[in-house]
Amino acid sequence: MHKILICDDESDIVNALKIYLNNSEYEFEVASNGVEALNIVRKEDIHLVLLDIMMPVMNGIEALAKIREISDVPVIMLTAKSEDYDIISGLNSGADDYITKPFKPLEVVARVNSQLRRYCSFKNKETAPEIYRNGGIEIDDVAKEVRVDGEMISLTPKEYDILKLLISNPNKVYSPKQIYLQVWKETPMYKSENAVAVHIRHLREKIEIDSENPRYVKAIFGQGYKMERIRN
Repeated sequence: MHKILICDDESDIVNALKIYLNNSEYEFEVASNGVEALNIVRKEDIHLVLLDIMMPVMNGIEALAKIREISDVPVIMLTAKSEDYDIISGLNSGADDYITKPFKPLEVVARVNSQLRRYCSFKNKETAPEIYRNGGIEIDDVAKEVRVDGEMISLTPKEYDILKLLISNPNKVYSPKQIYLQVWKETPMYKSENAVAVHIRHLREKIEIDSENPRYVKAIFGQGYKMERIRN
């Protein structure tokens, strides 16, 4: 079953797309603006997004930029104009394809099927590692166990998820907002950066020899945190 998110503020367009894509293998989520679409992508396992450009609250280009911070789900932009600016803006923001209104039903089906095949083929080829290692840190993601220099340590679920996020993407800097989105899977609220900082501090106390001068989890001033790649 493929879950498709249709985001358009015109209910007639949403209903038309559902009719065009009438398929027992498709399940639909619906949003009427970019904020709603972003919240659905955060909470649901979405396989493809059909995203209108012109919408209230948050337009499609802005929503796409936010989606790309947390997901590589294929996005097909929907535009009522055939102007190059709309198409180029969407593609430059990370869109995978576009469809111009008024839609041709066969074109909609073909483009959606093409993106789903490509995405699902790519995902099927991906094999998530069961063991993550960096320097003296080892995560067994099946047993949910963490060892530092061979010694088992106990982490809270949030500390574990932060460590896994960072160790699986060494040298990549994550802002506190990005960490909060990935780990808490909620829209960052007031003081959410403080929550991340507190969990990072506790994590360092458990995995670092000197938490005040960390070897692994580094703070990048004004940007966020990263896991320093340590050669084994």
